[in-house]
Amino acid sequence: MNYKITFPAVLLSLGILNGCGAARPSKFYELTAPDNSTVGADPAPYPVTLLLGRMATSNLYLDDRIVYTSSGQAMGKYEYQRWAEPPPEMITNILLRELRASGRYRQIYSLGSNVRGDYLLRGHLYDFREIDGKVLLARVAFDFELDNSKTGAIVWTRYYSHDEPVDVKDVAAVVAAIDRNVQSGLTEVIGGLDEYFSTQTAAGLWLDSHARGL
Repeated sequence: MNYKITFPAVLLSLGILNGCGAARPSKFYELTAPDNSTVGADPAPYPVTLLLGRMATSNLYLDDRIVYTSSGQAMGKYEYQRWAEPPPEMITNILLRELRASGRYRQIYSLGSNVRGDYLLRGHLYDFREIDGKVLLARVAFDFELDNSKTGAIVWTRYYSHDEPVDVKDVAAVVAAIDRNVQSGLTEVIGGLDEYFSTQTAAGLWLDSHARGL
């Protein structure tokens, strides 16, 4: 009889002691902005108001946990290794900040700011994860498209996909590789937009109202 009473009591005590143990702390990581600074006089901004929409993605990247792929196609998430924000929000915020800092556009706002824009830039995030295989990789894939708000036509697109090698088997190293990967992709997007609007300017395709800043 004593054993029947004492044994569950011991298990309960062990459970209480385990429950009182210190929780494992989470680590948070964030992306850095690309260095797109140039030397020389800044040209006049393009006479357009640009709206930046929210980045679409799958449910996989809607929270802040870092995603990994192992054993072929099996995916998982680190419980205690997290992004400071969900990946689509980080990418959008960096792109918005960099486009504003470039000084190349008359106005830039987030979609939903009650401002009417000439163009809408929106993206889709496809991959943002660690690939664990024979070679450790950081995979990033996204695209952006530019819509003419007046006509509804898609006037420019850019797709970016790259596997960045990871130096060591470590989450911090994976994060650094993803960060480099995103910087390269956003640099392409920013440069592609500048090229598109520069071509429009050279061809004299701006409306008179744009040229007057209306």
